[in-house]
Amino acid sequence: MSSGLRQRVVTALLLAVALLAILAFTPPPVAVTIVFAGVVLGAWEWAGFAHLHSVRGRAGYAGLVLVLVSLAWWVTEQPTALVALLALAASWWLAAFWWVVNSPERGGGRAAALAGLAVLVPAAVGIGRLLLLEPRGQELFLFLIVLIAAADVGAYFGGRAFGRRKLAPRVSPNKTWEGLLCGMGAALLAALAGAWLFQEPVGRWVLVCLAVALFSVVGDLAESMFKRQVGLKDSSALLPGHGGVLDRIDSLTAAGPVFLLGLIAFGVPT
Repeated sequence: MSSGLRQRVVTALLLAVALLAILAFTPPPVAVTIVFAGVVLGAWEWAGFAHLHSVRGRAGYAGLVLVLVSLAWWVTEQPTALVALLALAASWWLAAFWWVVNSPERGGGRAAALAGLAVLVPAAVGIGRLLLLEPRGQELFLFLIVLIAAADVGAYFGGRAFGRRKLAPRVSPNKTWEGLLCGMGAALLAALAGAWLFQEPVGRWVLVCLAVALFSVVGDLAESMFKRQVGLKDSSALLPGHGGVLDRIDSLTAAGPVFLLGLIAFGVPT
């Protein structure tokens, strides 16, 4: 095993242990606070996409995200407001997919800054509200992580084995349509396991999970687009072998709000 791969594996294991420890040993409100902290770190990195490279600029952008997350959290105490925010997030990700496919070179600092707000604020609120769902919010969040990982791993190995047609060559040259299909197959298996685990009707549960897996791919592609626009390989070097916080949560920022919206729409929370 190469040193780079070894570093990547060790970091991944440490992150997995930390996640399990947070879910197992901290009350949900503490877990939500940790999510907010992670989003603020992500905002610090996203400021680079907006050409805010000074400490003052990055801190100002991260502070703005924190203020907006706090405001959105207060507003979404009302269920109708929460649904509206999640629906807006889903709409943004559909627009982001169009952006990635058709005009990935277009944009600039202001566009990236606004996009960061559309990405990070609903993600923090959606994931936070998911964690607070009674009686199994933390279990659902852990399943969401597994679902995203299944789609990602399936796409990676499927693309290596069968990949021919590029999915978004101007943004992520290694992603293929064949890999995407393999990723959806892996997500389907995870969804079926989740339906059994949570005792949910298979049809609607699988529908939600496959939609979430597709949106997770869009989240990954969108971050790749913004990194390419500013000539970055990783959002930062905070996590050895993995890049920055955004490089670990890009899929989750899209999948989290869509997952919660799907659960609400199909009446899954109990």
